[in-house]
Amino acid sequence: MNTNSDTTRTPQTQLRADRRANHDGAGQLRGVEATSGGLIRSTLIASGAAVAVLTVVYLPAEYGIDPTGLGAVLGLTEMGQIKQQLYAEAEADEADEAGAGAVATLDPAILGRLDRIEAQLAAIGAVIGAPAALTEAPAQTVEEVAVAPAPEPEPGPALDATPELTAEPAPGETTAAVDAATAEATSGWRDEVSYSLAPGEGIEVKLVMQEGQTARFEWTANGSVVNYDTHGDGSGQKISYEQGRGVPDQTGELTAAFTGNHGWFWRNRTDAPVTVTLRTAGDYAEMKAP
Repeated sequence: MNTNSDTTRTPQTQLRADRRANHDGAGQLRGVEATSGGLIRSTLIASGAAVAVLTVVYLPAEYGIDPTGLGAVLGLTEMGQIKQQLYAEAEADEADEAGAGAVATLDPAILGRLDRIEAQLAAIGAVIGAPAALTEAPAQTVEEVAVAPAPEPEPGPALDATPELTAEPAPGETTAAVDAATAEATSGWRDEVSYSLAPGEGIEVKLVMQEGQTARFEWTANGSVVNYDTHGDGSGQKISYEQGRGVPDQTGELTAAFTGNHGWFWRNRTDAPVTVTLRTAGDYAEMKAP
């Protein structure tokens, strides 16, 4: 009987001894003693993990550099390449703007003339359905302005005898405005330009617009694709409306957020030449194209 009792008590005695060995005199659990070999091993493991994260995740995702090939499998390499392309295009855009110098501003007198021309175009728009009237009505208006006699002065003080003169648009300006209206009425577009871009080459076209004006546009890469950035600058401000990568074409409206130049920047990232064609119409003073 005593032998069996001692046998059953032996494991419990060993457990108590192990617990006492892992605790100090106050009953607190003893810490693991650090050794120089353990610290070196931990440092090497942490360094290896950091290098793995750097080569597998960070370099492919930020710079498109994939030395291990795992970045392409995880889809990180493409993300990094897109970032680098956008950075390069933004830098090229800023360099182009810096080289172009300050943004040109229209003289108030010219703006006044443009307003009067727009009023005349609104009157012409009423007869858009009759193409013959588009060419005859403006000539008649210019002729009337040129030969209309001055109003006879009414009796009164000598200071009031001189009639007040008002400036009218020059015949050349009226003709140019009528030509633009005629082109838009017949083809649906006011301006159309095309550019051939070599691989890696970019081009920028902008419209001079007042705040709130809206222009219709349509551009196409003619069967290929391009990267684009729709943006604006002027009045000490900058804005990016939309960006895209590998886009074949786009149609829509562009509303100026402020007075200045608003338009598009395209870059050919393919391995073959690409022809970009832009058509515009609507409210803008002029197209600024290379």
